[in-house]
Amino acid sequence: MSQQNNNYDENDIQILEGLEAVRKRPGMYIGSTGPSGLHHLVYEIVDNSIDEALAGFCTEIKVDILPDDIIRVSDNGRGIPVGIHPKEGISAATVVYTILHAGGKFGGGGYKVSGGLHGVGASVVNALSEWLELTVKDGENVWFQRFERGHYDEQLKAIDKTSETGTSVTFKADGTIFEQTVYDYEILLKRLREQAFLNAGIKITFSDLRDENEIKSETLHYEGGIRQFVEHIHETREYTPLSKEVIYVSGMQGDSFAEIALQYNDSYNEIILSFANNIHTKDGGYHEVGFKNALTKVINEYGKKMGLLKDKEKLSGDDVREGLTAIISVKLTECEFEGQTKGRLGNPEVKPFIEKLVQEKLMNFLEENPDVAKAIFEKAISALKAREAAKRARDAERKKNAFGNASMPEKLADCSERDARYTEIYIVEGDSAGGSAKQGRDRKYQAILSLWGKMLNVEKARIDKIYSNEKLVPVVTALGTGIGEDFDIEKLRYGKVIIMADADVDGMHIRTLLLTFFFRYMRPLITNGNVYIAQPPLFKVWRGKKERYAFSDEERDAFIAELSEEGKYKVEVQRYKGLGEMDPEQLWETTMDPERRTIVKIGMEDALKADETFSILMGDNVEPRRKFIEKNAKFVQNLDI
Repeated sequence: MSQQNNNYDENDIQILEGLEAVRKRPGMYIGSTGPSGLHHLVYEIVDNSIDEALAGFCTEIKVDILPDDIIRVSDNGRGIPVGIHPKEGISAATVVYTILHAGGKFGGGGYKVSGGLHGVGASVVNALSEWLELTVKDGENVWFQRFERGHYDEQLKAIDKTSETGTSVTFKADGTIFEQTVYDYEILLKRLREQAFLNAGIKITFSDLRDENEIKSETLHYEGGIRQFVEHIHETREYTPLSKEVIYVSGMQGDSFAEIALQYNDSYNEIILSFANNIHTKDGGYHEVGFKNALTKVINEYGKKMGLLKDKEKLSGDDVREGLTAIISVKLTECEFEGQTKGRLGNPEVKPFIEKLVQEKLMNFLEENPDVAKAIFEKAISALKAREAAKRARDAERKKNAFGNASMPEKLADCSERDARYTEIYIVEGDSAGGSAKQGRDRKYQAILSLWGKMLNVEKARIDKIYSNEKLVPVVTALGTGIGEDFDIEKLRYGKVIIMADADVDGMHIRTLLLTFFFRYMRPLITNGNVYIAQPPLFKVWRGKKERYAFSDEERDAFIAELSEEGKYKVEVQRYKGLGEMDPEQLWETTMDPERRTIVKIGMEDALKADETFSILMGDNVEPRRKFIEKNAKFVQNLDI
């Protein structure tokens, strides 16, 4: 992106509305007051620095987690304008931090391309912080202002002289607003690394200074940008690329810029991550559709041109995307985000732009690199043959079911209701847990499917192998939707698909397997919001006839303290090692009763994380698996080694 006009001052700051409602309804502005909302505060401030980088004025950003979970974000950009705002009569910097929808993103000369969704970032973070301190360097003076819960006693004032420029924001999230205020280093690291990949050349230094005995620090600086993003994914997952170099295409259309990096690997998995103005569009959109259409067209045209495809032979989108890792990044003057979570790009003009870009430049690349083209094409042909084998296996399965009159799995205890709006299926591991679930359920609305048999490693299996796997075929059959390109959400027999597994390492394995399977072969289940995880209790705490069920160590201790105060009887504690230890009534009360249970809806982020985890757990390389288990062992209460 080219540099823009450096004339960025108080006149570029426009005001749309006040800040009154933020503390009253924080979820409207940051999604939730849980961990995701807490981390979102950091993203908002970092995004302001990224916007400076996009405009061509910032090269370095520093993000620190200080003791007591205080966050400090500094950049070497132009510095927020400090002049008196023409309408408000106070410093423009103060306006940005105290008035909602105030910022350079709404002005004419501030930013052409902006990562912030609404320009609410700075003021919302200020409103939701116990305190926030703003320091601005404008090349002449150092300016400072302190806020407490969005309010200030003193105006912005010059406290020193300087020849430097930049902005530094230090804040502490408000503990009366957020459920907890402890930051997760790995969550922030992943997001910051993503931003460094998406903005080639920018240097982000991230440090965790909370424990002086264990200081963590990473410098995230990628001159190769999204090319290195693709390489990073392959290294993390232990995938072997089919070509030495990552394929890269980019282009401009008016003020819009697009870049795509792609590389094929030896796995059977498709990883496409798309971004618009640095925001992850997890539900895709027109940029992703344009890329997929163009890729399928180019590979087919190349095959015909080189005589590699027979007359009527045609590769499908699934065929050409097997083993593909791709990053799509577009930067637009005005992004339109759609969907419930604003995770889909809705600018229709982006589709033909991307299609033209990919068709022209990718075809040129394939013609100039015949060895790479051959490897990609052979991979796609191999996928086509597997798809045809899957079709034969599927047809044989249907034929067998039709003649044997065994269309539903043997271990499915179905419900009597047929309207999917009201039904739910529990997928349970093991006969004992399945037995308790069958006895404890509401037979009208709840179906139970017990899993058994050898677990398929979907990391190393194509779709044709699923039709012969005794563990996954019952799941596919019971849900009724089909898989892969045959998937039809309209045929889903249950509105809620609930995975119910033990709270131990085996249970985690089963949950991860099923989530990965849904993510790869039945993805609309996740995007449509049909998949849930049941949360069984870890402990039963009782004294006499009084019983409590605890879902964490802290809750267990609280119940022990509560029941201990009520008399001299001994408080008993039982740790549930598995669902099978609960009788039907207990399982109903704690995990299956819609009035009392806790179930967690799975989104695309959860599924993507499960997919990454599965690659580590089921890959050939022992070292990443060992590190993962060591890192997560503290979360496993029943690890039998």
